[in-house]
Amino acid sequence: MSDQAGVTLASDGIEGKSWNVVGHTYTPKLHTDAAFIWHAHIPDGTFVPPHIHPTQDEWIYVIEGNLEVEFGPDVHKAGPGDTVRMPMGIAHGIFNRSGKDAVVVFGVAPARKLFDLFCALDGVTDPEELVRLSALHEVDFLPPPAA
Repeated sequence: MSDQAGVTLASDGIEGKSWNVVGHTYTPKLHTDAAFIWHAHIPDGTFVPPHIHPTQDEWIYVIEGNLEVEFGPDVHKAGPGDTVRMPMGIAHGIFNRSGKDAVVVFGVAPARKLFDLFCALDGVTDPEELVRLSALHEVDFLPPPAA
């Protein structure tokens, strides 16, 4: 845990960490029992499939670019300066369909097992393994829609 007072520099992740998760670069900035915050570079055309955090509230603050966040059939667009709120227990998917990369800050509260999940998911490309590991860390992916 990084619950020590101080500064995490813009160029650094806590404990020197940075992860590749679903094609995004996640760099942890704060990790305590109460909260976990990470910087993310989200390339155009990438996404996080619909999922649920049953034990955490999540949010995204958009710094650059644009995202679409789906809550079931509802699609919300967010751009620079916007904050997306994703309460615990509410299914959401995050998509960059903008034609440009996006830079955002994510946060969850409480931290629960998400930091450990990102450590486990770093570089994982098999969707079934991603779903399995996520379920072990309190993130539940929804099944794909019927064709």
